[in-house]
Amino acid sequence: MNNKISSKCSLVAMPYLVILALLGACSTEATKPADPDQSAQKAAPPAPPPPSPILQIPILPHDEAVLKAANTLFSKAELAGDPADKTMRRPVVIDPLIDGVSRMQTAATRKMETNVANLVKAKYPQFEVKPFTAANLGQSPLLVVGTFTPINQLGKTEGVRESYRFCLALVDLKSRRIVSKAVARSRMENVDSAPLPFFSDAPVWTRDPTGEAYVATCQASKLDGEVSPAYIDSLVADALINEGIRAYNSAHFKEALALFVKAGATPAGQQFRTLTGNYLAASKLGRRQESAQAFGRIVDFGLDAGKLSVVFTFRPGATSLHGGTAKEPYDMWLKSLAQHAAQRNSCMEIIGHASRGGPESVNERLSALRAEYVRQRLVDETPSLDKRLIAAGYGSRENLIGTGKDNASDALDRRVEFRLLACRE
Repeated sequence: MNNKISSKCSLVAMPYLVILALLGACSTEATKPADPDQSAQKAAPPAPPPPSPILQIPILPHDEAVLKAANTLFSKAELAGDPADKTMRRPVVIDPLIDGVSRMQTAATRKMETNVANLVKAKYPQFEVKPFTAANLGQSPLLVVGTFTPINQLGKTEGVRESYRFCLALVDLKSRRIVSKAVARSRMENVDSAPLPFFSDAPVWTRDPTGEAYVATCQASKLDGEVSPAYIDSLVADALINEGIRAYNSAHFKEALALFVKAGATPAGQQFRTLTGNYLAASKLGRRQESAQAFGRIVDFGLDAGKLSVVFTFRPGATSLHGGTAKEPYDMWLKSLAQHAAQRNSCMEIIGHASRGGPESVNERLSALRAEYVRQRLVDETPSLDKRLIAAGYGSRENLIGTGKDNASDALDRRVEFRLLACRE
């Protein structure tokens, strides 16, 4: 096996008298006065389609948009079975808010989470905000989920992003239903969308079923709708993972590793974030063999899903990778990618991406060269991959973040993507 990638008034062929008759008919049709009612009907333009609901939402300053959405969420909550004792407070936990595209926690989502908690404490005494922990989940509290997503003027996550869409949902864990929802739009100015350390340090990105379930709980749910069991069933593991993320962000790497290991042992614990946490914490603790094994598991997770992306840091305008302290993990990453790709009976497209900015022709050319560089590095590691790998440059046409800031906040737009393909005979 070689793996490679007719017209009523026509005058043609008619007798003379027939032609005269038809010409008269054509002339009569052309000069016949139009019916006034029909003319008016034809002249009336079609009714314009109703504007998209997202376009009817005003774009507010960021902090104002957050408070508006939070106030709507808690003031309109439809709660069943409120306690007879009105002095009793309903516990509320916040499953950390995330970027609606990258599924990452950012400086902006963390600030929004803090602002929501502070608002509840100050204005809604019937609720008590508690930490998002496995122990507190045992009380079947109300649960807040939220996404913060850069969108274009049509409300889509493509092209030039011009505002943020903020979605909040309130889940009653007793009934497993959505009891309140709120949506707002905010301006992009003065918003720090840089990922928090755990997410900015993560070398690989791919879709995770638990992350998709979180986003669907906010964006695809309806008021009084039932929450996806996939989301509910992962909450205990999610709480442990988030404790590990907080520990990592605070540079408590031993504690973080222990929490990620504990989360991985739960029924829903084998998540992409768990594997990433194991890799990151082990790397910070200098455990090379452990971190290399963890990276291999990350690669397999992505390849099992059909694709994954690696965030390499290239020199500006060049195809070479940054050296120095970053060189050693890059060597390990490339070796692991080659080994795990070779173990599969598949071919693979390696795609370079670029953030928005500058001539798109340049972006496409540079991203193609970077993809070819990575392809060659994999072939150098495992020569048998040569005829199973192709490289392509997509420039900025598949941006995920799309803000064009060209900094840590849109690093994912400069990813190198690996997509599995069926090999041709």
